[in-house]
Amino acid sequence: MYIRVTIYNMETSTLTSKGQVLIPKKYRKKFGFKANQKVAFVELNGNLIIKPLDKSYFQQFVGILAGKGDVLKELMDEKKREREL
Repeated sequence: MYIRVTIYNMETSTLTSKGQVLIPKKYRKKFGFKANQKVAFVELNGNLIIKPLDKSYFQQFVGILAGKGDVLKELMDEKKREREL
């Protein structure tokens, strides 16, 4: 029997009574978090992802509404995929 152990470079922070948490400086610099910047909280596969809401975040949505497809069909297909997950 083999047991696989993965060790992550982990830093910790403490959640305040107001629900606030400090993002360590190392990660603020690495991922471009700025003071007073809005952030997005994304839940994915049981994990919480915190993303800065900067220009690059919004660029991913450029052209999302363009096209000649059937919007209702696309929404129904997306809902079906969500239910399957």
